[in-house]
Amino acid sequence: MNIYFACSIRGGRQEVDKYESIVEYLKTIGNVLTEHIGYKDLHLNRAEKKSDEYIYNKDVTFLNQSNLVVAEVTRPSLGVGYELAYAEKKGIPTFCLFRTDSEFQLSAMIAGNPYFKVIKYTNIEDGIKKLSECINKLQEVV
Repeated sequence: MNIYFACSIRGGRQEVDKYESIVEYLKTIGNVLTEHIGYKDLHLNRAEKKSDEYIYNKDVTFLNQSNLVVAEVTRPSLGVGYELAYAEKKGIPTFCLFRTDSEFQLSAMIAGNPYFKVIKYTNIEDGIKKLSECINKLQEVV
């Protein structure tokens, strides 16, 4: 299974510890095409920085190869919102993780959309457990 993991990058990396834990879990069940974005050592200011067009094309290619999208949506991100809309349009099953003690409210465009399975969690262990249960149910259906 090819998994596209989405999370805030330019919108802020304050949740990176959670991203890293989610990626490590996802790697136990499939090929995480975007695992690099979940790691603390993601270099946003590299000398060899890729162009915005390159990043867009690479991410769309990864989305088109994906069987599942998992997004950590606690920290608002325009890019993640775009990726979620793309996944919905392509019919890719999508799970959205949202930490309930966040200073942010989850966008109504995500929370109110029946296409997305929103997983509310209190800590990362709780989130991964709930995500695992959802993925297991999805695999039973497929």
